[in-house]
Order: sequence, then C-alpha cells, then structure tokens
Amino acid sequence: MPSSERIRFFALLTSNAFREDDFTHDQVFGSVHREPFSVPEAAEYLEVSIPTLRRYVQSGKLRPVQVVGRSQLFDAADLRSFKRKKSAA
Repeated sequence: MPSSERIRFFALLTSNAFREDDFTHDQVFGSVHREPFSVPEAAEYLEVSIPTLRRYVQSGKLRPVQVVGRSQLFDAADLRSFKRKKSAA
C-alpha cells in the first residue's frame, strides 16, 4: 500500500476509533501487561535483534515464563524490569 494511502487509512481509522477522549491508560493498554510476549515481540520491546534476545536467554540474563515446543513466551513485567536494568547500566 502506498504511504499516502496508508496515512489516510490510519487517520480515518483513528478518527473513528477514538471519538471519546476520556479513555484511561488501562482501557487502551490494559491487556498488554497480562499477555505473554513471543520472541519477536519481546525483541521488539527490548529494541534488540532476535539473535541478541536468544543470547540473553542462553546466558541466563532473561528467562521465558513458558516454553511451548520450540516457542518461548516472556512475561511483560520481566521484560520491563530487564529493560530498565539494561538502560540504567
């Protein structure tokens, strides 16, 4: 999709989706802290590549909360605290 059409599409979408201005942070982002993050989502949240995220797991700096087959899921609170520690260092 060309960028001009994409901009117009998202402007239309947001103007219709957020007609009320009194949404709370929890109403908009409430489910984010409860849902586990997949490897690509966790890497994007931490602003690192997937191989870097996997190195964090292999070195024990980060632990998945659930492993399903070869897929790993990460807790949002764990990722948040890891990101804070990483940015403080």
